[in-house]
Amino acid sequence: MLDETDYKSLRENMVDCQIKARGINGEKVLKAMREIPRHLFIPEQQRSYAYEDFPVPIGEGQTISQPHIVALMTEMLQLKGHEKVLEIGTGSGYQSAILSKIAKEVYTVEKIEYLALKAEKIFKILGYNNIKVKIGDGTEGWSEHAPYDGIIITAGSPKIPEPLIEQISEDGRLVIPIGDAFSQDLTVAQKIKGKLTKRIICGCIFVPLIGKHAWEK
Repeated sequence: MLDETDYKSLRENMVDCQIKARGINGEKVLKAMREIPRHLFIPEQQRSYAYEDFPVPIGEGQTISQPHIVALMTEMLQLKGHEKVLEIGTGSGYQSAILSKIAKEVYTVEKIEYLALKAEKIFKILGYNNIKVKIGDGTEGWSEHAPYDGIIITAGSPKIPEPLIEQISEDGRLVIPIGDAFSQDLTVAQKIKGKLTKRIICGCIFVPLIGKHAWEK
């Protein structure tokens, strides 16, 4: 059975071999990836795979993204530390935790109550007090706290949901997988003078984003 020393060693190897080796060099991102105990966000029976280079099932038909993708999506937001960030698709809570180490405030929306409550419990245990969780349709965003300096969507969508375009601030960045239900292009968009400019980063495969402004089912 692995202990905390083993997990720390695996975490260091993950950062060096999966993240830095692929060109992600942002110090804030690397520091967060080294600090956050990824294994605690994964079901106990799957924890031996926590720091491997692939997604891991977390229940309810959902997965925790591979570490490289989490780091890449985080780096695309270009966070400095003062920002307010919205995450759509809390899932395991790992991406939220990474963001909480870099941004000032993190708001995250999850449609599956079981996952939202489980993630919220982990945040409290670990003392991540700058994360707020909402259960609901993530494609609607979280208008009460808008505008956001960054928005990250951790599920594949056929388009950028309109409410999220409205809730991103001027000069804010939005990262989202866009495509069909089987494959997507990881896309970063920035609002400039009220309009979005888009850039494709790479191909990817995410679970579908279910909601009023994405896939209906």
